[in-house]
Amino acid sequence: MSGFGYRIKGGRAEEISFKDALGDGADLVWMHLSTTADHAQLWLRERARLPEYIVDALTAQETRPRCEAVDEGAFLNLRGRSTEELDTTDLLASVRIWAVRGHVYSVTRKPLVAVGAVRKEVEAGKIADPGDLIAAFATAITADLDPEVAELGDRLDSCEADLDAARIFELRRTVTQVRVAAIGYRRFLSPQRTALETLAALPGDWLHQDDRRHLAAAADRAARMAEELEAIRERAALTHEALTDLRSEQIDHRSLIISIVAMIFLPLTFITGLYGMNVDNLPYQHEPWAFDAITGVCALIAAGVTIYFVQRHWFQR
Repeated sequence: MSGFGYRIKGGRAEEISFKDALGDGADLVWMHLSTTADHAQLWLRERARLPEYIVDALTAQETRPRCEAVDEGAFLNLRGRSTEELDTTDLLASVRIWAVRGHVYSVTRKPLVAVGAVRKEVEAGKIADPGDLIAAFATAITADLDPEVAELGDRLDSCEADLDAARIFELRRTVTQVRVAAIGYRRFLSPQRTALETLAALPGDWLHQDDRRHLAAAADRAARMAEELEAIRERAALTHEALTDLRSEQIDHRSLIISIVAMIFLPLTFITGLYGMNVDNLPYQHEPWAFDAITGVCALIAAGVTIYFVQRHWFQR
């Protein structure tokens, strides 16, 4: 079974295996499972002795950010970036956490960037209780997402500053990617803010005041990112409309050029078609200068029609 565990006592963290004792008077025991397979469920039931409904919540297939107080503990589900490439419809991986006094159990299906950051804090002796650990998770997840949200805004800024008819398809592809990512992130950040606020307000002495402040700060940061993502989504929609209008103008201009060219050749086509008929008694059909005369007339007509459109600025955008 993949995962790891730590026993923390007196500010010192000792790594333990899934076969070690989970109590032993430690200040905190953190067990992290990176799978939701059957053997993980069996370990949570028989070794950790968690209630069935907690095991089901920790190993659920579909999860959204939420927080629920259960007896003396709390169940928390958060979403953060994964080290693996995820589907575009589900850009964030989940971490499910069950916390009670002295114990924290966390489960992930996909590798989470924040897990590594939290693990470093544990090994550095910065985590002393369940509240510290959960606050570290919330802070690490929001700190990791913040640059990603800023990057989306920067990419959209570049698209808005470089609106060019020659790059319409490239710009539309970038704007679409930014909009899809913004929608995917915002889908989880809004309920994540609510989950963190709910956890910060839960009664219980296993959450200290500094933990509640850190959770509230992470909730505020998630709220700010959700608002920024909503603004990015709206800006992306407006930029997409601007690119569509630019493309329409480009098509209209090209259609105008084609129409003008057709207007120039319309009288020429009539004259050449008339003299191309295989009938007798056409004027000047036997004169040696007739071809040159007809060619000259066609050239004069083409020049006259072209000058007419140029004077009225039909060729300009």
